[in-house]
Amino acid sequence: MIEYEGTPLRVLVVDDIRLFRDHVLDILGAQPFVERAAGAADAEAALRAVAEHGFRVVLVSLATRDSLAVCRRLVAACADTRVIALGVSGGDDEVVACAEAGVTGYLLRDESSEGLLRVVAAAGRGEVTCPPPVAAALMRRMGQRGRAPGGPAGESRLTTREREILGLIDEGMSNKEIARKLNIEIRTVKNHVHNLLEKLEVSRRGEAAALVRGVRRRAQAPGW
Repeated sequence: MIEYEGTPLRVLVVDDIRLFRDHVLDILGAQPFVERAAGAADAEAALRAVAEHGFRVVLVSLATRDSLAVCRRLVAACADTRVIALGVSGGDDEVVACAEAGVTGYLLRDESSEGLLRVVAAAGRGEVTCPPPVAAALMRRMGQRGRAPGGPAGESRLTTREREILGLIDEGMSNKEIARKLNIEIRTVKNHVHNLLEKLEVSRRGEAAALVRGVRRRAQAPGW
């Protein structure tokens, strides 16, 4: 049983293979923390569904045609919606592309139904889900950039305020929510976010949070 406290979730599944989409919907529909589960075959249908019904979590199968473009459009149009990538192989290029598209959760190809529900519940709590293979791929890419001339400054060069804001991003807060919590102007938050993304050499908030969390976990692991 997946533990979840909070408002029941509305979850949308985007996949152009109906058989797979319906199977995932059956799993979600049986959960007490899912208020509504629906499907869409493409970006246009997904955007309409989110706009009309307020889906809070959207699962996008990477097997769907133009799946990364679908993720980018959803993230750009629906700031409060959490986008999860389904069927992630764990390859470096794919993982980084997902992060750059704004994905905040990853479900590996060999994950179970229970794993699917854990990721959905985490997204509902505003958490960024980053399995070890995904974190490793992001760290490898970060390391490659760090070894290049003029590589990223990294977390060590973030200011105290930038670290604070990065932590709030990791908790799933929007710029408006961060501004309210810290009692500062939203444009100030945007400036800090812009600066920390440049220092970490990433283009998306979710990627920055996932990178730093992965580094911290590796640093805390036995034998690291």
